[in-house]
Amino acid sequence: MKKAVLTLLLSATSAFAAVKMPSVISDHMVLQSGKPVAIWGWADAGEEVTVELGGQKKSAKTGQDGKWMIKLDPLQADSASQTMKVSGTNSITIQDVLVGEVWLASGQSNMAFKVAGSRDALAEVAAAKFPMIRMFTVTKSALPGPQADCGGEWTVVSPESVGGLSAVAYFFGRELHQKLGKPVGVLQSSVGGTDIAAWTSEEVQLPIPELKAFIEEWQKTDASFDPTKAKAEYPKKLERWKAAAGKAKAAGKEAPRKPAMPIQPRRSSNYPAYLFEGRLKPLIPYTIQGAIWYQGEHNCTNIESGLRYRLQMPLLVNDWRTRWGYEFPFAWVQLPGYTKSGPGRAFVREAQLQALKVKDTGMVVTLDVGDNNDNHPKNKQDVGKRLAVWALGEVYDQMVAATSGPLLAKHTIRGSEVVVEFTHTEGGLTAKDGLKGFVIAGEDKVWKPAQAKIEDKGVVISSPDVPKPVAVRYAWESGPEATLFNGAGLPASPFRTDDWKE
Repeated sequence: MKKAVLTLLLSATSAFAAVKMPSVISDHMVLQSGKPVAIWGWADAGEEVTVELGGQKKSAKTGQDGKWMIKLDPLQADSASQTMKVSGTNSITIQDVLVGEVWLASGQSNMAFKVAGSRDALAEVAAAKFPMIRMFTVTKSALPGPQADCGGEWTVVSPESVGGLSAVAYFFGRELHQKLGKPVGVLQSSVGGTDIAAWTSEEVQLPIPELKAFIEEWQKTDASFDPTKAKAEYPKKLERWKAAAGKAKAAGKEAPRKPAMPIQPRRSSNYPAYLFEGRLKPLIPYTIQGAIWYQGEHNCTNIESGLRYRLQMPLLVNDWRTRWGYEFPFAWVQLPGYTKSGPGRAFVREAQLQALKVKDTGMVVTLDVGDNNDNHPKNKQDVGKRLAVWALGEVYDQMVAATSGPLLAKHTIRGSEVVVEFTHTEGGLTAKDGLKGFVIAGEDKVWKPAQAKIEDKGVVISSPDVPKPVAVRYAWESGPEATLFNGAGLPASPFRTDDWKE
């Protein structure tokens, strides 16, 4: 396998008789302002390549691996269309280049979810006259192993094009563009139904015993895969699925996922590091300002996978930052409510909350803008806007009402009451339709519905059934109702004060 991958890499870098650029460096691209800008490509070993843009002219020699790279000096934001010229034994002209703010957007189906399917889609499409917003959407790689390039092209936002673009990424970019007055480019790479492990390099997962065991299970499954046998068994799996789906429908529950046609496990989008190698790595080192992430639904299958997310989320952030070579800002969407979700959903949300310990990160809570009956809520406008407001406040130092909803700070047991305090209480804590969703437990770990009241920057929780409380939880279920907000109208994150594995 390693020999095959090496052969693939050598063939990808040794066949460049002429200068070739990666797909992401192409017409209509947006380059990041205020930072050295990486430009790279391939050519014959030892060939000198020159890049010209905006009065700059820089050259580099191709290495033995067939790759070259230069860094342009920091550029000023500019909405005027420019032309980049790349010259070696041949010449390439890249048209309509803008300079502004560039962000990476990634995740699974809710990030891939298109504008055409979002709330008020017809009106949104008609109003999408923003030629200064561009999006590069990565097309799926069909090959396992490291990829030098990926498919995709830059799309200029217009009523004709916006319907097929990521809704969250578009609404995020639109808010930044309107508030900053600069061009905005978004690199969008998402695949529905995928595990966070697929988006993280194998190199950083293997040193962690729990994640190594997870990868080894995949490897064993791949090694024992018999395509002939799998193909013969598929009709039987399909029949079992139909029966299970029918029972689920009759019970008002979510049907299990339809079994996919059998493929070699290492070619699965969920194989650890598969999407990192094929759909993320080819974008490195394109200069970005930061990243936004909307994923986690796939990791809600059970409590074990939800708890594993505690390791995976910080690992992914640090892995990507290391690959790019700098600690760019990184924000994610905490999963909204969905009553038909697997039992790990509350634990994934908690893992997303805990990952805020990583420096220069942010999280938007979406309990109030989700749909408990739909894993793909149509209100992507508020999701994108909240991510943008976080970026405006935390990255661009603009005045905003708040960059987050209330987050658990600490708790204190006060006799028969538990007092919970929060950060991000701008404008004070408020309740919507009364405080609900709080439960309380004593040493017996039996949860009882609790009464809750706001007190300064905290909430006091109690129950006559629990005279000696030891722990409380809020919105700790798959499809909770958001009832606690700050004065800026942002909902509080679900939380718990215990660490019980149940």
